[in-house]
Amino acid sequence: MRNLFKALMVLVLVLIGTCSVSYGKSRKAEVGVTNEMIYQKLVEMEKRQAIFEERFKQIDNRFKQIDKRFEELREDMNKRFDQLYTFLWIITGIFTAIMVGAFGFAYWDRRTIIAEAKRQTLEELERDVKPEKLRKLLNVVREFAKENEKFRELLKREGLL
Repeated sequence: MRNLFKALMVLVLVLIGTCSVSYGKSRKAEVGVTNEMIYQKLVEMEKRQAIFEERFKQIDNRFKQIDKRFEELREDMNKRFDQLYTFLWIITGIFTAIMVGAFGFAYWDRRTIIAEAKRQTLEELERDVKPEKLRKLLNVVREFAKENEKFRELLKREGLL
C-alpha cells in the first residue's frame, strides 16, 4: 500500500511538472504583445473614459436641475408664507379697527345718553319744582330736625342747617 501511494505521488508530480512546462511554452508562443495592441487598448480605454465622463456630466446636470427645482420650491414657499403673514397682519388691523370703533361708539353713546338724561332731569325739576315749594320743604325739614337728633346730624353734615 505504501509503495502504491509513493507511485501515485510520483505520477502526480510528473504530470504537474509536464503540464506546467507545456503550459509555459505554449503561453510564451501565443503572447506576442505589440505596440499596436497596446495602442488599441489605450484608445478603447480612452473611449470608455469619455463615455463615463459624459454620463457623469449628465448626472451632474440632473443634480443641478433638481437643485434648481428645490430652490424654486423654496422661493415659492417663502412667497406663500410672506403672503400669509401679510394677510394675518391685515386681518389683525381690521379686527383692531373694528374693536376701537365699537369701544369708541359705546363711550360716545354713554356720554350722550348721560348728558341728555341730566338735561331732561333739570328741565323737569325746573318745571315742576317752584322756589317757594323748596323753601317750604326746607322749613319742614328743619322743624323735623329739631325733634330728631339723628336727622339733625345728617343735615349738619350735608350743610343744610
